[in-house]
Amino acid sequence: MIAPAAATPARVRALLEEGKARFAAGEVTVRNHKEQVRRAAANQFPIAIVLSCVDSRVSVEDVFDRGIGDLFVARVAGNFVNTDILGSMEFACNVAGAKYILVMGHSHCGAVHSAIDGVELGNITSMLSNIRPAVLSLFDQPEPRTSANEEFVNLVTEKNVRLSIENIRRDSSILRAMEIGGDIGIAGAIYDMTTGEVRFLDEAARS
Repeated sequence: MIAPAAATPARVRALLEEGKARFAAGEVTVRNHKEQVRRAAANQFPIAIVLSCVDSRVSVEDVFDRGIGDLFVARVAGNFVNTDILGSMEFACNVAGAKYILVMGHSHCGAVHSAIDGVELGNITSMLSNIRPAVLSLFDQPEPRTSANEEFVNLVTEKNVRLSIENIRRDSSILRAMEIGGDIGIAGAIYDMTTGEVRFLDEAARS
């Protein structure tokens, strides 16, 4: 684990890049989890916070080959941003010292499929309304604009990540100021559940 004093947004981005490469290659680090539990009990110094979907097939710590106490992870179906998520990110970065925010969507996302198809069911309806802006913003894409169109699903998935990043910068003055000041980096990524690879989007790492 990188020492907190040595952590910078660029260094943390590099660690995430290195970790995802090891995971995709099947060369993950062997860790003593019992020892890590004991070491992390007194305090924590996570290097980043990752906003991910609740999908059980997306194990964030594994995907980036990190251990116990290395990452903050916020999860909600469709990896969208709301007040509670923003508060968690502000705590992670402004209070606990994390240097990077990563919003990570994934392929074959059920929440994205449901938002595209306009599913309405209990509280799921309200939840999906947070993803619908990504769907509606792609009105100029060719038909069919349904979950049966894999290309359209992929476009919505990526757009949803980008809109979440926009919302972070718009709705959190704390995180916006930290990014402008070079204290944190903010980026987006897509996890491919078929290959196990993570593709970072074109958000620049700030150092």
